[in-house]
Amino acid sequence: MKIIGPFKQIITLRGLPLKGAIEDAALEIIVDGAVLIDNSKIVEVGGFEHLIKAYPNIAIEAIEPNQVLLPGFIDCHTHTCFGGSRANDFTLRIAGKSYLEIAQSGGGIWNSVTQTRKLTDIQLFELTKQRVNRFLNEGITTVEIKSGYGLSVEQELKMLRVINQLSQECNTTIVPTCLAAHLKPKDFEGSSEAYLEYLVQCLFPVLKAEKLCNRIDIFIEKSAFGLDESRRYLAAAKAQGFDICVHADQFTAGSADLAVAMGAVSADHLEASQDQQIAALANSETVAVVLPGASLGLGEPFAPARKLLDGGACVAIASDYNPGSAPMGDLLMQASVLACFQKLSAAEVFAGLTFRAAAALKLSNYGKIEANYYADLQAYSCSDYREILYQQGKLKPNRVWKHGQIVQ
Repeated sequence: MKIIGPFKQIITLRGLPLKGAIEDAALEIIVDGAVLIDNSKIVEVGGFEHLIKAYPNIAIEAIEPNQVLLPGFIDCHTHTCFGGSRANDFTLRIAGKSYLEIAQSGGGIWNSVTQTRKLTDIQLFELTKQRVNRFLNEGITTVEIKSGYGLSVEQELKMLRVINQLSQECNTTIVPTCLAAHLKPKDFEGSSEAYLEYLVQCLFPVLKAEKLCNRIDIFIEKSAFGLDESRRYLAAAKAQGFDICVHADQFTAGSADLAVAMGAVSADHLEASQDQQIAALANSETVAVVLPGASLGLGEPFAPARKLLDGGACVAIASDYNPGSAPMGDLLMQASVLACFQKLSAAEVFAGLTFRAAAALKLSNYGKIEANYYADLQAYSCSDYREILYQQGKLKPNRVWKHGQIVQ
C-alpha cells in the first residue's frame, strides 16, 4: 500500500450521475488531499493529514506542490491502428471538396485500407504502439481501438491481433472493436449484404475462437451500409454473443434510432441527430458518444451534446482519432473546444471523458477517484482544476499513474 499526495485539489467525480446534465457545483473537490492505493485499486481518498495519521506506517509517494488530480481519461472511440497518411484528403477538403467527392476520387477510407494492408504485422504494431504511448502521456489511460482498415477476414484479423498484442505490452487498458463493416471493400465481388454475411460466417467465429474482441461496430451511412442490412448484421452479432455499437447519424439522421432499438452499448458521432434521435437516446441505456475531432477535421457541425444532456442522455466524449476525418487525436483540446460551442460545464466534460466513457465500453470501476476503482490517475501542474479546460489542451498532465504505478 502507499499514499500519493498531497494534491492541491482532487476532482473525484464521486456521486455524479451516469446520465443527464451536471452543474459544476456538484463536483466534489478535496483540498490538500491524497489517495491511498493497494496494488491496482484505490482504498481511500481524503485529506492528506487524515490519511497519514490513519495509516502511519504506509509509504508516501510525494508529489510536487500545487497539483490537481483527475481520473485518467478514457478515449472510447478511436481508429488508432492504421497505416499511411491522408494529408491529400485534408488538402482537398479545405479547398472545398466534400467527403464523398474525396472518396470517389480515390481518397477516403479505401485509401487507408490500401496503405494499412501493405504493412507487416510488426510495422503496424510499432506505429500503433507509438500512438498509444502518446495518448498515455496525455493522460489517456484507457483507449478503445477499432479495426476497419483491413476489410477482409485475413486483414481484419491482422489488425485485431496487433491490437490484442498491444494490450499485453502497453501500460494502457486497450479495448478492441471489430469494425470490419466500415464499408464494402472495392475488391469484394458481391453486394453489401453479401459482404456482411461473409463477415458473419467467416470472421465472427474466429474472433470468438481467438478471443480477439467482444465488440462489433458498423458504419451506417449512404456511403457505407443501409439500415435494413445493418439491422440483420447487428442481430447476427448479438446472436453470437457480441456487444454492439454503431457509427450513427454522422451525415444523415436515423441510424441512432436503430442503435437504440437494437440495444447497442453506444451510438457514436450523432452530428446529424434530430429531436427524435435525441429523445430515443435519452430514454435508453445506449451511451451517446460525441466526436468533436471529426467535426473539426471535416468542418462539420458538432453533435448536439447540450440537447442530449438536457434530454437526459449519457454523453461520452471521444477523439475519433483516425487518418482521415480526425487526424489530430488531441482529446483534451477537442473536448475543451466542444464545451465552448455546446456550452458544457466542466463537470459534464470531465464526466464525458471518464466514467461516462467507461460506460460506453462496459468497463466497471474505471473513471472516478473513489474506493474500489482502479488507480488510473493524472496530475496537472496548477492549483485550480478550471485551468485544465481553460488552456484548451495546452496544459498536459505532468504525471500519470496506471493501476497505481507511475507510467509518465
